[in-house]
Amino acid sequence: MKFICLICAEQMMEDLEPDDAAGHFADYAAFTEAIKREGHFVSANRLQPAATAKTVRVRDGRTHVTDGPFAETRELVGGYYLIDAQDMRAALAIAARIPGAQRGCVEVRPIADDAPTRALRLNE
Repeated sequence: MKFICLICAEQMMEDLEPDDAAGHFADYAAFTEAIKREGHFVSANRLQPAATAKTVRVRDGRTHVTDGPFAETRELVGGYYLIDAQDMRAALAIAARIPGAQRGCVEVRPIADDAPTRALRLNE
């Protein structure tokens, strides 16, 4: 079963002191290698800071684009892991090991895998 782990924090990697950022990045590298060895890794990436984001809304047929993230919040999504785990309990155990969970939080959500959703996927 696949799960997305959305990593949220008040500070992005770019906001950390250089030594702290280097150490934090090394923690992520070690975690990523571990879940690759364990067979849980599917995909992952770090996101650019929220200041680079745009939000799109369509209302009454008109497209509106605004700067920044979609909601006012102190914690911003800074990256993600797409993992493969037996069930939610296993996914939560993996997410608890993500270094960002020590500085912010990690939201874990199952990836939809029903027939209508599978039919929409272009790569299958």
